[in-house]
Amino acid sequence: MTQPAPVRRESGHRSALLTALHLADRAVPVLPLRAGKIPFGNCPNCRGNACGGRPNMKAPGPCRCPRVCHAWAAATTDPTLIASPAWAGAWRQAVCVGYHPGGVGLTIVDLDHADAMAWARDTLPPTRTVPTTRGAHWLYQGTMRSVNGVRDGVDIKSSMSYARWLGPGTGTMTALPDVVRALIVRTPATVRPANVTVPAPVGNGECPHRTSTYLDRGIAMAEQRITEARSAVHATVYRTFLAVLSGHGRCGCLTDTHIGRLFTAAQAKGETARHCTDAWTNARTALGM
Repeated sequence: MTQPAPVRRESGHRSALLTALHLADRAVPVLPLRAGKIPFGNCPNCRGNACGGRPNMKAPGPCRCPRVCHAWAAATTDPTLIASPAWAGAWRQAVCVGYHPGGVGLTIVDLDHADAMAWARDTLPPTRTVPTTRGAHWLYQGTMRSVNGVRDGVDIKSSMSYARWLGPGTGTMTALPDVVRALIVRTPATVRPANVTVPAPVGNGECPHRTSTYLDRGIAMAEQRITEARSAVHATVYRTFLAVLSGHGRCGCLTDTHIGRLFTAAQAKGETARHCTDAWTNARTALGM
């Protein structure tokens, strides 16, 4: 009796490469991920955005560099590039395949634990699901902005994001519903976060800002600067806080209301209360307050 030929087992990186090529053939933009589902770091040619991409993952389109260096922006459907020598080192280190859901017209609701799963079953329309280690990916047809932490254990991965490929999933794909889109709509904060103290006055003279429009005009300009930021929001918030404290922090004219207005403007741009508090504290430290 003829024995069956032995089954050839592919190495881990070879298997990942073959999976990537299979997905790319079906128009799914892919990229290799190393341990921890982390994309590969910027190559020397791309550091400092030299190639025109944006390492902070806020670029409007894919990186043109042939190497795997810009996370979601590196995802491609080009089989020649995927199997090229420029990507060979990345595949040798890869532990899994990532893909850009927004690039294939999908939104993933990433559910990280049992409570998040229960919430999804009670709240979201049924759709195709993919099991994960701790929960599941719920896949919807349509794209939107990606935001992590829209609620406890729930992330949105779509445009300008990447996810681990875990298989096609089961169930019928549903069009992206309004209830998912509404998850990223932020309500501007109206209460100043705790643990922020107003600097004590310095000197014995009366503060001139209390009896003039100088302070209010400065706060209004600071709010506008934050609101109009189109990039580098973290840095803009910090620099704005630094400017306000430099002009008004030592005379004691800043009140909870003034600080609350600045924090509200920052949180409306997507900053968390913790980021605001840290930026305020760092600005005070930098000024020796």
